[in-house]
Amino acid sequence: MSEIRPWKRKASRKLVDCRVFTVSESTSISPRTGDDHTFFYLDTADWVNIVPITVDDEVVFVRQFRHGSEGISLEIPGGMVDPGEDPQVAAVRECLEESGYQAGSVEPFGVLNPNPALFCNKLHTYVARQVEAIGEIANTSTEHTEVELVPMKDLPGLLQSGAIDHALVAATLWRLLYLDGF
Repeated sequence: MSEIRPWKRKASRKLVDCRVFTVSESTSISPRTGDDHTFFYLDTADWVNIVPITVDDEVVFVRQFRHGSEGISLEIPGGMVDPGEDPQVAAVRECLEESGYQAGSVEPFGVLNPNPALFCNKLHTYVARQVEAIGEIANTSTEHTEVELVPMKDLPGLLQSGAIDHALVAATLWRLLYLDGF
């Protein structure tokens, strides 16, 4: 039996509002010593990602520039859950906006904690099979994506080579490969 116990948050205050996330400081009490310690965390809306798979067994990926890494990333569609929005609805919306593909039958694929050391939010993952291209990409003014169809059989190689290096995307895809018995 584990002797690890939760810390008790004594106080918390928002330091900076960065529009898509806030930086906060908390004072928490150690369950082992009773001492106070200061920690910092990022609070943001929950996120979603979705693995859209076509009838030809291809995954719909999007390429886009990422400001954090200052590089182009190969990812599955995803984004933030709007206030009051159901995560599955957000996943279908993000898929259509970023790729032009409609996700009809969607199944939940589990919830991940993006980085429990720093983030308070969750990543809701989904898979949609037999998706269809029904429209144009509808990005916002700060988002530009292009679609790339990748055969399912190529996923292990892309993940192992690092061509897909977004950790949350990789975790979802490895889960897909494992559960589908690939």
